[in-house]
Amino acid sequence: MKKIVVLVTLLTGVTVMAQEGRKNHHRAAMKDLTPEQIATLHTKKMTLALDLTEVQQKQIQVLSLENAKLRKAKMEERKAKRESGESKKPTSEERYTMQLERLDHQIAHKAEMKAILSPEQYEKWEKLHFHKRKHRGKEKHEGKRGK
Repeated sequence: MKKIVVLVTLLTGVTVMAQEGRKNHHRAAMKDLTPEQIATLHTKKMTLALDLTEVQQKQIQVLSLENAKLRKAKMEERKAKRESGESKKPTSEERYTMQLERLDHQIAHKAEMKAILSPEQYEKWEKLHFHKRKHRGKEKHEGKRGK
């Protein structure tokens, strides 16, 4: 009986590690892409999901490119701080400011999406976007719990 319990425990651990490796592999692959490539992929995925017109695709491409460049710049900034040793835990005021900035950006992005998409497309985008965010947050918490 003990051998079965040990075997099940080991198999569970190996499965969890394999799944985490897959998640990290996707992130690493995206990190190597240029902002233009990321924006193109994002636009194509949205075209498939929402059946975008040519005009909408061009508008989404511009918006995605801006967002990808911003994310890449923030990532480079964090990487530079980490490598120079300046990386430290932000104060509560700094965290508050960063969160305000992030939320303002999300509000503006949502307004831009509403202007580009038809009401039906926007509703579908919101559902997809909400589900994606909800799922992403769940993965974060599961990863912390497992460590």
